[in-house]
Amino acid sequence: MTTDSNVTPQSALRVGTPAPAPASPRTTGASAAFGAPTSVGAPAPTSVRAPGPVEIPAPVPAPYGGGAGTGAASFGKSVPALCAVGILVVGQLYTMLPVLDDLAGSWSTTTSAAGWATTAFGFGYAAGFLLSGPLSDRFGRRRVIVAGLLLTALATVAVTMAPGLVTGCAVRAVQGLAAAAFAPAAFAYIAERVEPARRVAAMTWLTSSFLSAGVLGQIFSQSVAEAWNWQAVFLICAMAMVGGAVLLHLVLLPDRSTAAASAMDAYRAMGRLLTKPSLILFLLATVTLLCGFVALYTALQVMGPPSLTGRPDAMLLLRAGSLPAMVLIPLLTPFLVRLPAAHRVVGALLLAGTVSGATALLGSGDGLGPLVLGALLFVFVLGVAVTAPALVEAIGSQAGPARGAAVALYTFALFAGASLGPLLATSSGDGFATVSAVIAGVLCAGAALAATGQRLRR
Repeated sequence: MTTDSNVTPQSALRVGTPAPAPASPRTTGASAAFGAPTSVGAPAPTSVRAPGPVEIPAPVPAPYGGGAGTGAASFGKSVPALCAVGILVVGQLYTMLPVLDDLAGSWSTTTSAAGWATTAFGFGYAAGFLLSGPLSDRFGRRRVIVAGLLLTALATVAVTMAPGLVTGCAVRAVQGLAAAAFAPAAFAYIAERVEPARRVAAMTWLTSSFLSAGVLGQIFSQSVAEAWNWQAVFLICAMAMVGGAVLLHLVLLPDRSTAAASAMDAYRAMGRLLTKPSLILFLLATVTLLCGFVALYTALQVMGPPSLTGRPDAMLLLRAGSLPAMVLIPLLTPFLVRLPAAHRVVGALLLAGTVSGATALLGSGDGLGPLVLGALLFVFVLGVAVTAPALVEAIGSQAGPARGAAVALYTFALFAGASLGPLLATSSGDGFATVSAVIAGVLCAGAALAATGQRLRR
């Protein structure tokens, strides 16, 4: 029996079927905040040649691109540490939302214009995913994670020193670019270093931490800003990132330098994927997801319903009330996966769009009190949380051996949409109900795009 020399770190192995020749012997670091790492230009799953259809255990390969030696990472140490730091890093996209009014006062601009700071971070974050994966392949997961955290900490401090909107947006874009180093390398580290039996659990926890950052980041920001000021939000985050860098340097296994293929292989794979109409439609549907999510919370802060005016305690409870929806997703996953990924995408987007439409209808009258709005936001966030991993699965299933490149494109589309969220909220009208109606249309359009993409696949 012979074994492929280029074996990816994935645990799923088929025996008795020859493996296609991989284009690049490395695991991509280009995975998403809501996704899982896969291989660029290599088969997924990996095959081991054997003379018959008998299944046998395959040897655990030495990982690529600064991967593991022989020992497995400690689940109890590495996974909780990665999740905690992941909440901190991904939360930087959302910390700006509760302090837009304060930021506008400091920068002598309007609240709507201050929303550009969130857009700038999102674009930098999205673009960074296309760069950080190949970097972690070449220099190692731990090195890229630690360096990215330290650079993000510096950029986070610089946000507090920005004298105005233009400089602030530029610094936020740099902050997003640096923050993007974390997620791809973290997912790739789990794929390479966590023992296969616990890898799915590790991925689920890390994905859930990224999802919860959308709510926890806002809760933290509002609480700190009310106690001190908006600058304290970013200074505390910067200190926490330095602490996170030290923690992960101590907890994560050292990198081992190995030969890596050219980073251009990943970009060539992305180009080939963009020739598939069905995959393009799913990517466009991905853009609508966080676009609607960020737009709704931006509108809630900037032009929320009258029942929330002057009630920061009610706003804090609204944000916190959505957190259980994030926690439910890992518990519901065994039931949700019984449905095809494309069906989950369409159904969950329609659910979120319907809830946003109901919010618009109730917001046009006097029926949108804090309790009703809290219930609607819970279901809205649940729909978003169901859609994100289903999109990863639906897009990755079309990519063949280039799943890593597909997930990188998914991540870019996801956070490009998040960047457009504040613009959608501030340009759709002056009322919360009007913005909610527009968001409903955007999310339902995303469902239609996904449904059309699925039909094109048949």
